[in-house]
Amino acid sequence: MDYVALGLDFHSIRNRNEERVINLIPEVLAEFPDYRYNRTDIEDIYALTLNMLPARYVQAVTLVMDEPVSDETVRLMLREAVRTVRARPNM
Repeated sequence: MDYVALGLDFHSIRNRNEERVINLIPEVLAEFPDYRYNRTDIEDIYALTLNMLPARYVQAVTLVMDEPVSDETVRLMLREAVRTVRARPNM
């Protein structure tokens, strides 16, 4: 996808929760040692978790004063996503 409109490049605007989810996925998956996941499962868990969290879009130069969603909330949503994907793989 081309992230350009009206001559402006929007590549630098990102959902702050993307990086947080990516960083916490290994930790939460370690809580499910019997789960034999594949790439599609991980992608589904990632997308489902982001869909359960409020979007937090920021620009590259945005100053973030506080984070309304805690890391523990991200972990809870990741756990819920893992359980969902395990129950219904390849949704």
